[in-house]
Amino acid sequence: MQSELFTPYQLGPITLRNRTIRSAAFENMCPGNKPSEMLKNYHVSVAKGGIGMTTIAYCAVERSGVSFDGQLFINDEIKPALKDITDAIHKEGAKVSIQLGHCGNMTHFYTCGYTMPVGASTGFNLYSPTLHRGLKKDEIHRIVKSFGKAVDFCRDCGFDCVEIHAGHGYLISQFLSPYTNHRHDEYGGSLENRMRFMNEVLDEVMAHAGNDMAVVVKTNMCDGFRSGMQIDDCLTVAKEIQKHGVHGMVLTAGFVSKAPMLILGGAMPLKTLAYYMNPWKFWWLKLGLAIGGRLVIPTVPYKETYFLEMAKRFRKELPDATFIYVGGIQSRQNCETVLAEGFPLMQMAHVLIQDPAFINHMKEAEEKDEKEGMNYRSKCKRSNYCVGRMYTLDMKCHECVENMPKKLQKEIDKAEAVNAKLNNW
Repeated sequence: MQSELFTPYQLGPITLRNRTIRSAAFENMCPGNKPSEMLKNYHVSVAKGGIGMTTIAYCAVERSGVSFDGQLFINDEIKPALKDITDAIHKEGAKVSIQLGHCGNMTHFYTCGYTMPVGASTGFNLYSPTLHRGLKKDEIHRIVKSFGKAVDFCRDCGFDCVEIHAGHGYLISQFLSPYTNHRHDEYGGSLENRMRFMNEVLDEVMAHAGNDMAVVVKTNMCDGFRSGMQIDDCLTVAKEIQKHGVHGMVLTAGFVSKAPMLILGGAMPLKTLAYYMNPWKFWWLKLGLAIGGRLVIPTVPYKETYFLEMAKRFRKELPDATFIYVGGIQSRQNCETVLAEGFPLMQMAHVLIQDPAFINHMKEAEEKDEKEGMNYRSKCKRSNYCVGRMYTLDMKCHECVENMPKKLQKEIDKAEAVNAKLNNW
């Protein structure tokens, strides 16, 4: 009997050829905020490799929402290049999505258009680090409209789906979390009020999505620290999201400015992160990483399918929702476990950085021998080198890097040894 893994799935108005989605993991392949040939080649390689849908990450709905120079923001100048990318992906038989969001206070004034970063409330973000101011009501309304316009833009570019980023401590999440929302108007205070911005965004998005664009929302199951959103709060948020008629929810957790490694699992490769930073532009950040990097970015032990137990609670309490699982899929057996627990779709990224054809290789292994197919496993050992590199240069697996500096190789080897012991690899 064929596994569900390689069978089609109807996600709202679109049909995926199988149950796999390349998650919206930041590529840093858009220098000057423009799509590059590297971005196209990577996502086409994933499409050729058998993925059901690949997701380009991340695209700000307006310039003020950009957190890195290597990210996109909605503007007509990039439309031809994006259309070229979506056409190429479609030729390989995959669907293509794009993650839409606004980073809020997770940026610098020179990155987001030489204006002061904004957030739900005024404050200071240590991770940027930057001062930021709370959004005025007219600015909130403008950003809400920008989300709707972005959906129309993405349709014109040939995208099949949009993923709205409502987690990880970016702007929608900043409104949701009591840690970052200290407003005293109708957008702050009670959870009902803190959900208002999200609700307005989703109303606008669904109105523009119409009958031909799939919409999924990435939402937290918890923020990962005491003064943030807890699982019961996030269940309430998920129930509210479902009311909008979205076609799927990606269940995640963590907060970039407070609990970043909960998102990924494992250790941030601090030596890698610092090595690729411009020594003149980021000398202060390199110094900070050397002095107290592990205190600011603490390690979270990496375990395969690390979000599954939390995600099962969401599936139990919202049995009619379409949940998309993400977090620690390393093998064919992980895929089957996720399907067996009632999650019809799954997202993955690390394994597709190490091997863009991971999906096809799983299928080929099964065709060769059923037992071998079920035992197929990625060679990725989750050192997070790709993460440390993607925030400063571009996304790449360490296996693709020639002449790796010894100190970085030592860091990779140590992280992989820890993960191997924890996961019995």
